[in-house]
Amino acid sequence: MFQKMATKKKILLAMSGGTDSSVVALLLKEQGFDVQGVTFHAYDNILKSCADNFDSFVEAENLAKKLGFPHQILDIREYFDKIVITNFISEYMAGFTPNPCVLCNKTVKWGKMLDLMKNLNCEYYATGHYAQIVNENGRYFLRKAKDTNKDQTYFLWTLSQENLAQTIFPLGSLLKSEVREIAHKHQCEKIANKKESQEICFIPDNDYRQFLRERIPEINDNPGQGNFIDTNGNILGKHKGFPFYTIGQRKGLEIAMGYPVYVTNIDAKTNTITLGKREELLQTTVWIKDVNLMKYEEIKGEMQGNCKIRYNNEGEDCSFIMEGEMIKINFKQPVSAVTPGQSAVIYENNDLVCGGIIAKIN
Repeated sequence: MFQKMATKKKILLAMSGGTDSSVVALLLKEQGFDVQGVTFHAYDNILKSCADNFDSFVEAENLAKKLGFPHQILDIREYFDKIVITNFISEYMAGFTPNPCVLCNKTVKWGKMLDLMKNLNCEYYATGHYAQIVNENGRYFLRKAKDTNKDQTYFLWTLSQENLAQTIFPLGSLLKSEVREIAHKHQCEKIANKKESQEICFIPDNDYRQFLRERIPEINDNPGQGNFIDTNGNILGKHKGFPFYTIGQRKGLEIAMGYPVYVTNIDAKTNTITLGKREELLQTTVWIKDVNLMKYEEIKGEMQGNCKIRYNNEGEDCSFIMEGEMIKINFKQPVSAVTPGQSAVIYENNDLVCGGIIAKIN
């Protein structure tokens, strides 16, 4: 499980107070590592997501005390707001649908945390993510977790070679059921039975529209209402403002067409939402920007792989080629609801080749 650490090193452990990071703490201490725990305080109004609530702080601290290693809470609220939340808002206001977890991993969990790791003279950084790190042919890259239902490599495509060289994922080779069993074995019943959150950590009840209204009080008037149109430009009705809609959305449109319609395009400049039938969501070509190459140092010519355009997606077979600073992806079969602003991650079997932000579609 810890092949790259034959000797017992000092490790910084990101602790959320949840099942996964708590079991990592149990495993590291069981194997004799020098652990330094840290829990980040990112946002004041988080109710029950991620790690950022009072109970999580207490539970992480109590476990650290029980296991006999130091723990601290890192206040990153100002940084998190400036980087992650500001980007989240600006992307929606530009007509895109962001994935804040991807940016948080890059800038917070492998940004602020690695800075702290160096300050504390830790040699490695551990988290409870479900992913595996491989070192082959002079490159570090991610491999999907043993538990494919829990695999989190999709959210980790931004990690650099330096990041990967300093990181360990002890849970990558375990099933979630095995993780819970480890907690039971250590008589940590509360840890073993914790529920998992699927929400964005700073969006209570997963209601991003209400969050935008609270952060941008004038949003109902600017941009305000706009037109629903069909693919021919015919006006179908009024909508509440483009930031409140996402590609592929069907529910909550409040328009009767006599048949199901979906958001197929968002035009922020004209505050226009295009509606169409389900088949109008299908695309075969995608371009991604802000590319991070992982398994290979460069993309040579056209390559074959499997591309995921959202987390809860098995992926589709594709070919891909570097075009300037972007990657052009051609899917073997049409994919539905490709969403600008989201991540597209390309795999070769179970290995992460590269990832990027969906910039445009054909």
